[in-house]
Amino acid sequence: MLWILLLSLLLLAWLFLASDKWVWWKASLMSLLLLTLSAWWLINKLSGDGLNAATLYHLGADMEGAGIADFKHYIAGFIALALLSLSPLLLARFRRRDRRAHGKAVFAGFMAMWFVAIVVSPLYSDGQRLYQQMRPVDYSMVKAEYRVPQQPLTKPRNIVWIYGESLERTYLNETTFPDLMPNINRLAAQSLDVRGLVSAEGGGWTIAGLVSSMCGVPLTTAKEDENSMGRMGSFLPEAVCLGDYLKQQGYTNHYLGGANGQFAGKGQFLATHGFDTVDDLAWFKKQKITRAHFSPWGVHDDVLLDKAYDRFVQLSRKGEPFMLTTLTMDTHHPAGHLPVACKGTRYQSEHGNIGMLNALKCTDGLIAKLVDRIQASPYGEDTLIVIASDHLAMPNDLSHILAKQDRENLLLFLGKDIAPRQLTAPAGSTLDSGATLLSLIDPAIDSIGFGRSLLHPERSDSASAAVFRDNGKDYPRYLAFSRSLWLGDKTRQLRIDDDNQVVIGLQHVQPPVLLEYDKHWDLKSVYLENTSKQFDLADPSNTLAYVDRCTAFEDGSADGDWCAMLVNQDKGIKLFRDDQLRGGVAVDGPLDPFNGPRPSIRQAHMITQKGRRTRAGQYMVQLVTKQSPDRGFWIEAVSSQRKVVVAQQWVQPDAEGRINLSFGLDHEVDDLEVRAWLNHAEKLAVDTFALVPSRRRHPGSPPVAHQGPAPAI
Repeated sequence: MLWILLLSLLLLAWLFLASDKWVWWKASLMSLLLLTLSAWWLINKLSGDGLNAATLYHLGADMEGAGIADFKHYIAGFIALALLSLSPLLLARFRRRDRRAHGKAVFAGFMAMWFVAIVVSPLYSDGQRLYQQMRPVDYSMVKAEYRVPQQPLTKPRNIVWIYGESLERTYLNETTFPDLMPNINRLAAQSLDVRGLVSAEGGGWTIAGLVSSMCGVPLTTAKEDENSMGRMGSFLPEAVCLGDYLKQQGYTNHYLGGANGQFAGKGQFLATHGFDTVDDLAWFKKQKITRAHFSPWGVHDDVLLDKAYDRFVQLSRKGEPFMLTTLTMDTHHPAGHLPVACKGTRYQSEHGNIGMLNALKCTDGLIAKLVDRIQASPYGEDTLIVIASDHLAMPNDLSHILAKQDRENLLLFLGKDIAPRQLTAPAGSTLDSGATLLSLIDPAIDSIGFGRSLLHPERSDSASAAVFRDNGKDYPRYLAFSRSLWLGDKTRQLRIDDDNQVVIGLQHVQPPVLLEYDKHWDLKSVYLENTSKQFDLADPSNTLAYVDRCTAFEDGSADGDWCAMLVNQDKGIKLFRDDQLRGGVAVDGPLDPFNGPRPSIRQAHMITQKGRRTRAGQYMVQLVTKQSPDRGFWIEAVSSQRKVVVAQQWVQPDAEGRINLSFGLDHEVDDLEVRAWLNHAEKLAVDTFALVPSRRRHPGSPPVAHQGPAPAI
């Protein structure tokens, strides 16, 4: 399809230049297409699979801790492509007036070829794939396949689970990579070595790999809102994962990882599901480790795995069952990293001196060293060790070699009474890893979530089998069920808790939030971004519940209380106030009739770019706008992570666009912000902004603070 796309783009360019008729329309559409394809190129370089579920997840999850520096060449390439994509707009400025003949026919041909280019591009195929995965489907027929282990463990064993970042089993192929990983190959010969293990959809990136293997479910975001992760209070709260079950059985669960635990919600997942300690990059920074032991992603594997052994000994001495989980990092794409312990490591290869090969060679020795130390310790016989890849390798410097291989995940089990052998896993995926581990501890337990023990001779069909059956036609049902685990089933009541979070089923969400219920009162969508716009665009046949500050709904509201507005298809409406929301509101209760269109709802938009430390005293916010709404609107100053309204004023800029807001602080705040409440269609462009002391100057108050031009909102 690539050659068809290239041909389409060439024909588009010819049609663009063939006539100056509607040249700006053609230039805009062509630049839009090229920009979108450039963005896809960057996404594909990062994901290795185009625009997929991982892309959507990371758009919504906390990206703090990502090693952006590793991808600077890709980012530079995208910038170059983006600039090139704007060239049609530049060429349009030099249009030739003698090229207007047959302009309508040329434009029609341009539009036809523009649509052809989209259809033959990966944009269309990726969009189709995402629609198939994310479309609403009835998951009731697979609900019974979700299993939670109930029986007690008769003989608990300590567990050490070592996840190797992108450490797929393909690297153990001696023909392709001779002597690259001799130590893990040695351990594979001593272990239960699972072969042919794939990553199902929703399991192909780090946090998804952890969720798949520990919970037996694919990772998907909350119902139809991929931008929700940072504001969800719990991570898959209705799922029962390995950590939850082991904790019920008297285990303590501990995680040790070198990267930032906030990245992609990893720490939140572990804390939600039974882990007593989650020690990540922040913990390592407190250990007075020298800077040489850190990469853009976090602490290197030599330090990490040494600390993991120390933690293993510490936990073993307590004499209580535990699971210790660690996740390496130095084999992260695109090129890997070498820790201090491996600075001289080089893998001699016919492919040249490739950094990823050196990193793999190093990690092979470091993981084997940890395993050997555990097995040689006084506590080794009572410990079951798991070595697993979190997912298949992302695009890296070896992708051209891996593409020619039969790729498979790594999953090794080592321990007393585990006979060394290779186990082929027909229709097996990482969803089955946790269930297989449990069956090695107690053969009576053969499932967790949708995972099934790969040791069971007659495994019942579940999610892994659905991946391989009929091109995965039924697999979206498992994805849909997994989405329901974010909120649970009891979603017809809204409540504001003591932390000012909206309680929806099992989930606690930071407002503003828009909920959309279908005619059966099933929760269809949860919107946490652009909620004001989503309210206007929502299906009028559904019931909507919008929760935000009362300022969003009322022109006359000058308080910071919470309100919820409910509207339905029968022209029913009702505004519930803070005291009612504290007690709980039934969304399926009766509403009051109203006439006319649905009300327009405002949403808070930031004027200051970030919170600023401000001492106690009297202040004046001075704005000069160059564009503002036709009607009045609220301006307010807020602090304490936007939870405390310091001052609020209903304003209408004067003829020169000036706005003044005065307020006083009786104590210093670290995060003072100024924001405006606007409908999504309203624009406010601020030319200048200043925060100045006014009236009595408080001792120690700051001098005039000028922020300069502020962005349009």
